[in-house]
Amino acid sequence: MFPSRPSEQLKAIRTRLGITTRDVAELSQKLADSEGNPEYAISNPWLTQVENSDSVPSIYKLYALSAVYRMKFTDLLILFGVDLQKLNQHQSELQLPNTHLVTMDVYDSERAVSFPIRFDRSFDIDNTNLLNRMVETWGEIPISLIQKLDLRHSLYGYVGLQDFTLHPLLRPGSFVQIDQRVRKIRPARWRTEHDRPIFFVELRDGYACTWCDIQDGHLLLLPHPLSPVSVRRFSYGTEAEIVGQVTAVAMRLTDDQAPLADDSAKLPKRS
Repeated sequence: MFPSRPSEQLKAIRTRLGITTRDVAELSQKLADSEGNPEYAISNPWLTQVENSDSVPSIYKLYALSAVYRMKFTDLLILFGVDLQKLNQHQSELQLPNTHLVTMDVYDSERAVSFPIRFDRSFDIDNTNLLNRMVETWGEIPISLIQKLDLRHSLYGYVGLQDFTLHPLLRPGSFVQIDQRVRKIRPARWRTEHDRPIFFVELRDGYACTWCDIQDGHLLLLPHPLSPVSVRRFSYGTEAEIVGQVTAVAMRLTDDQAPLADDSAKLPKRS
């Protein structure tokens, strides 16, 4: 029978390595001395107790076990029911009211993800279609390979649920991709509001996702004409900084809060 409880699995890992609890104590003490933090030290009685109970190690001792047992820290966290790969999902589900930057961290670069390997030859990028129907072959590749793509210049932002600056063009709750290399506001050459550059701006008390203009050394945050938000004016460089230009947007096209149609509605009767 395979061990199921975290304590039993920890003991099984140590046993496979052929080391005693005293060995773990001595090795962890070296780590504690190296880091100048006694919290990393694991005593013989402490480890014996953890291996025979439902105790949860502190973050320091879990790190020490990761170092001694030659295990990835993320795997030890999973052992105790904490999966860091779910963190990005949980962060997106726990929505905040104000606009802010979003991190897309990968905590296990060796983990494989599904990725389209070959597209159907009939795939036409000019026509709208479902991507999964256009993929001929799916495969698995390490997340680390995706990280090697040229994505280092991109940041990701989230438009707060109370940020109606560019509504209805940009809905609250949208995710945006930001090219931090483009921070200069150029003379207006756009023809429609969809061509007008959108910038992600860092303020002293938060962020904004908006159209911008420079006037007398001040950065103007310009709302959409249909937005209830007013024009905001900040000293450029001291009160406001441009993070980068928005290059892509992901947003819902329907409002969950919108009232549903009354299914019971009927056509008026003829008189």
